[in-house]
Amino acid sequence: MEIILMEKVVNLGQLGDIVKVKDGYARNFLIPQGKAKRATSANRAAFEARRAELERQQADLLGRAQARAAQLEGLVLAISQKAGVDGRLFGSVGNSDIVEALQAQGIEATKTEVRLANGPLKTVGEHQVTLALHTDVLATLTVLVSGTSS
Repeated sequence: MEIILMEKVVNLGQLGDIVKVKDGYARNFLIPQGKAKRATSANRAAFEARRAELERQQADLLGRAQARAAQLEGLVLAISQKAGVDGRLFGSVGNSDIVEALQAQGIEATKTEVRLANGPLKTVGEHQVTLALHTDVLATLTVLVSGTSS
């Protein structure tokens, strides 16, 4: 199915690109989330009429993401969990724990923005965590996991 991208989609294309994707991907993900529209002649004309407005919206989103990244860059979060004497956690520190710690400091974030490269954090110590705030903006912060005895 041919679609018009209404915003930048990772590994697919930029705003306004007309790309061919599998029908299920378009019908079940891209179109319902507003990331794309079918590439009909009417939709192409409507897109061209709104192109400047959409580009302005995308630039605004990018600017806000860059401002959030500047706020987050170099931030150190301290999270404590129960841990054994060997430094391994009894549970783990996942996306939701990191988001809760950020929100406790007054910083807005969602679980989908947190990228844990090696899965949940299962050991005590410093870990680098990436937040994907926009398709073009990544922020790195340090999570300091400390162990508490039962």
